[in-house]
Amino acid sequence: MDSITVSGVGKAYRDYPNRWSRLREWVNPTSNVYHTKNWVIRNISFSIRAGAAIGLVGVNGAGKSTLLKMIAGVSSVSEGRVEVIGRVSAILELGLAFHPDYTGRQNVRLAGMLLGHSHEEMDALMPDIAEFAEIGDYLDRPVRTYSTGMQVRLAFSVATARRPDILLVDEALSVGDVYFQQKSFARIRSYRELGSTLVLVSHDKTAIQSICDSVILLDRGRVIDQGEPAAMFDLYNALIADPSGATLNKSHAADGRSVTVSGTGQAKVSSIKILHEGSDVEARSFIVGAQVVLEVQVEAHADIERLIFGYMVRDRLGQVVYGTNTHHTGNPLCNVRSGSKILFRLSFSLNIGPGKYSISTALVSSDTHLDSNYEWTDQAHQFEVLIGDRAYFEGSSWLEPSVEVVI
Repeated sequence: MDSITVSGVGKAYRDYPNRWSRLREWVNPTSNVYHTKNWVIRNISFSIRAGAAIGLVGVNGAGKSTLLKMIAGVSSVSEGRVEVIGRVSAILELGLAFHPDYTGRQNVRLAGMLLGHSHEEMDALMPDIAEFAEIGDYLDRPVRTYSTGMQVRLAFSVATARRPDILLVDEALSVGDVYFQQKSFARIRSYRELGSTLVLVSHDKTAIQSICDSVILLDRGRVIDQGEPAAMFDLYNALIADPSGATLNKSHAADGRSVTVSGTGQAKVSSIKILHEGSDVEARSFIVGAQVVLEVQVEAHADIERLIFGYMVRDRLGQVVYGTNTHHTGNPLCNVRSGSKILFRLSFSLNIGPGKYSISTALVSSDTHLDSNYEWTDQAHQFEVLIGDRAYFEGSSWLEPSVEVVI
């Protein structure tokens, strides 16, 4: 059974040339139409099964917040239908429903009633809300005296005081301090484990990938794609580099991994190998701490004034373990001629934990792919790290200690 079903949904706002046009239409709505419609969302359809965790991702203005408000029921749809099954709790805007002249405690009661709680329930929940928010005496001071972080603490504490069937969170936690973010995400995870459905809007890749099952990617009010978080963030990064999508290509490698490539094609990676240092034989698995060489062959298909090669190593969840480029290392190539072939050889130790990893590559003109992106390839290569004869350890980094015990 689905918790949320969005069918052909669109949202339009009316644009009037002047205030008199708005008045004429308001006074006589059956006469001429004086407005034009500005569609911010159009023809969006998807469903979210009960207990799932979905991320909504897209650049500013993609329609994420508007869509979340329509799911929450605080904004009406212009076309289509939204069906929600279950009790919804939402953190849509900082301090939503908070009155600046009321105290925090008074606002908690007001917000609780808007969520459907009775006076008796709010009396019972108040100690837990106060304890989780950790704002001390400010709970009995006007909200206008609160910092942004304090408003976030209180808003989140109220919205999650009782486990909802559906929890909607729109960027609010991005402005809180690190301690409260960790505390809040721990509560979100616990609710997920208990069966709550989660819809999270955030630009925080780490937060999305650590919580969500899949991601819906929005662009200019439409759904571009939906899939596992790492692949959708690869596509998101490519769209940032090329908003038109004209140079974007998605494919699947022989081993089934999703490969996203963007760029002008003026330079391309023709081959990638990882070798044990001192060996000419390509390998796909290595022992923790092994000394390796990454060999990347690049071909120029146009004259390039400045060429920078970059790479990122990512873990199985798509989190960046390490990344750098030849701009930062001081090895840029200038005046590269069309037809040139360049071999980049990078030596390093695999001081990382056991697991499967991927390598993303970039050919650009500066320190970022937002300027002259010749080629950006996500999951261009994969390899595995094994623990081998190393002593057992936890974590993503190998920081083997020299242990001394003094009695």
